[in-house]
Amino acid sequence: MLIGRILKPHFVIGGTTVDRVQAFKLLGEHMSSDLKWKEHNSATVSKAASRLHILKQLKRASTPTTNLLYFYTAIVLPALEYTCPIWHCSLTAAQCDALEMVQKRAIRIIYSVWDYDNLLIVASIDRMSSRREVLPARFFKTQVLPGS
Repeated sequence: MLIGRILKPHFVIGGTTVDRVQAFKLLGEHMSSDLKWKEHNSATVSKAASRLHILKQLKRASTPTTNLLYFYTAIVLPALEYTCPIWHCSLTAAQCDALEMVQKRAIRIIYSVWDYDNLLIVASIDRMSSRREVLPARFFKTQVLPGS
């Protein structure tokens, strides 16, 4: 994959022309040649939303609210935040809203009401946008400045 708009002849390695691609997936990251995160964001939202189905099944099985919240924070939330320090600052408002909507749906499933902001306080969960601002700083502190 060539990054940007650089037009180069095809690459040949060992007599074989290397195929060009516009996007690929590497370690769970969907990378595109224009360095936009549209495809990655769509895949992230889809993956997390599919996990909400399990959350609904647990709710129907009368799983206690605390366990539903544990499931959300252990299974759904990591899917929404995976590699967040890489892409969080490049999201569009619509992409941010799509991520937040998954969390809103999860909170509605867990608590069966719509008062999102108050339920975030009850659940001790921050808005997705707030979490995305904190995670890169935490990552930097633990990985780059481990002695701090």
